[in-house]
Amino acid sequence: MRQQLSGIPAAFISVTTLFFAWGFITSNNDPLIASVKASFNLNYTEALFTQLVFFAAYGIMSFPAAALLGKLGALRTIFVALMIMIAGCMLVQFIVRFQDYSLILAALFILGAGITTLQVAANPLAAALGPPDSSHFRLTLAQAFNSLGVVLGANFGSRIMLDAEVLKSGHFPITNEPDRVIALEAVSQAFLLIAAMLAGLMVFIWLSRARISKAAAEYQQIGEGSVLDALRSKWALFGALSIGLYVGAEVSIGSIMINFLNQPDIMGLPLESAGFYLANIYWMGALIGRFVGSYLLTFIRAPILLAIAASSAALLCLIVALASGPVAGYAALAVGLFNSIMFPTIFTITLKRAGTSQSSTSGLLCVAIVGGALLPYAVGQMADMANLSISFFIPMAAYGVIAIFALLAVQARNRHTAGGAVIIQQ
Repeated sequence: MRQQLSGIPAAFISVTTLFFAWGFITSNNDPLIASVKASFNLNYTEALFTQLVFFAAYGIMSFPAAALLGKLGALRTIFVALMIMIAGCMLVQFIVRFQDYSLILAALFILGAGITTLQVAANPLAAALGPPDSSHFRLTLAQAFNSLGVVLGANFGSRIMLDAEVLKSGHFPITNEPDRVIALEAVSQAFLLIAAMLAGLMVFIWLSRARISKAAAEYQQIGEGSVLDALRSKWALFGALSIGLYVGAEVSIGSIMINFLNQPDIMGLPLESAGFYLANIYWMGALIGRFVGSYLLTFIRAPILLAIAASSAALLCLIVALASGPVAGYAALAVGLFNSIMFPTIFTITLKRAGTSQSSTSGLLCVAIVGGALLPYAVGQMADMANLSISFFIPMAAYGVIAIFALLAVQARNRHTAGGAVIIQQ
């Protein structure tokens, strides 16, 4: 491991900061949902529109971002992405004064478009920054940076947006103007600090541009093909469905976790404390699981480990739906541990079995991340019609489909695919 670490190019270390940044920013959606739900007296469906709008950017912007990457190259596209993200954060500063939820959603879409562009540019770049024999270590390290960003981001957002002095009403609707102003100013403050972080990151990447440019020049696009090629493969389509369901299930559970743990019949935690549990148990579980999973994959086949993880997550969701009290709360939090290995294993299994060019398969899988927009909306509707506990049946079903994908992959033979691997991180 020490030799692998010493062989990592400085360019890759610079690029991993981008993985950290989008994990940090994306995780702030979870405390934001609890904040806007109280501020604008929203039901769960309306509050989860934040995720619908944010992740819709993946479905809308992935192909334009890929075209931009082809025209400008990785480094310039990264700068464009960071500028779009800063613009989205700064737009929040302007629009919160209008106390209009739809305007906040518009700013989130711009921020999501920037993150989509950043991922499209940074993922293939990270795949090429180092010798092939250490690519697995680079992927694990990049995933760890992303998860670390998620943990710290969720803590950051919860402390600023969900503090008891900010949301004086707790999870109840804010009924007076002064308290609403205080809550929205906290949202504005959080995104202003994120904008400052992104500006600092842009300066860092600018100072690192020479070594990144040199490394990027060594990367050659291999196995090019239209995304339409992947649409002809049943394995590519099943893999894309599984990616979408995984992202949707993970995001859905994270989005409702704060309000779920806040319920008196579950754990009755204050919103800020519930945000702490979300960050340091649910998302920390994903961080720890990525290291444990990378070790287990050295002697357990990826489809088998994926089947175990997906089945365990489905069982935990069933417990949440049928139980109450701390048992239900901790079962929901434990799902994060089993989420950890799902994206990389689904992605790798699909690449090996799709039988199409890896660039076309990778493109389809990237578009499928839009599942993070669709499932939270369905979960919100279920929560409004029944309750938050019953809404866990939706991610349970998603994990069930992923388990079926894994079990079928156990029986299937790998098919030859053209080109080198393209690593995409989520």
